[in-house]
Amino acid sequence: MRIYIPATWPMLRSLVKNGVLDPIGGTAFALTPRLREAYTSGDDEELEYAAMTEAARASLRLLAVEFGLGENATPPRRVVVAADVDDVTLRPDLDDGAVRINGAVPFERVAAVHVDNEDAEYAVRQAAEAVDRADLGDMDAEFLVGEAEDHELAWYDPSEIAFLVDLR
Repeated sequence: MRIYIPATWPMLRSLVKNGVLDPIGGTAFALTPRLREAYTSGDDEELEYAAMTEAARASLRLLAVEFGLGENATPPRRVVVAADVDDVTLRPDLDDGAVRINGAVPFERVAAVHVDNEDAEYAVRQAAEAVDRADLGDMDAEFLVGEAEDHELAWYDPSEIAFLVDLR
């Protein structure tokens, strides 16, 4: 199953250094039956994109924690790692596309990495500071999150990840 793991730049750096990605709480997103039911139309590709979008919003939440801890050197870029794994558990208590995986994901299972470009950094920083309020229904905060989500994530092949990390 293709999963989308919310991450941050330090997690991406760790993937390159250690050869594994350890998702926070084992949380990832995928095209689940519940996600499919939440949409009245759309093919698998469109629904996979919806799962990746949920992971990108979760990446904002991770960034909010890092910034709150004073990790200001962390680039304000959403990171989503796409990987293919066999064993997932559905998480109906979370978002429609949420799943839990057991353990770390080895680099060999990574299919791609999706990362914001530099031009999204301002919007992403603003969104990371607002995402909790947006989750609670604050429309001004939701607008800031939407500004970040208007930026498309760039796609990188696994062979490019080490070079990407070295650039920053």
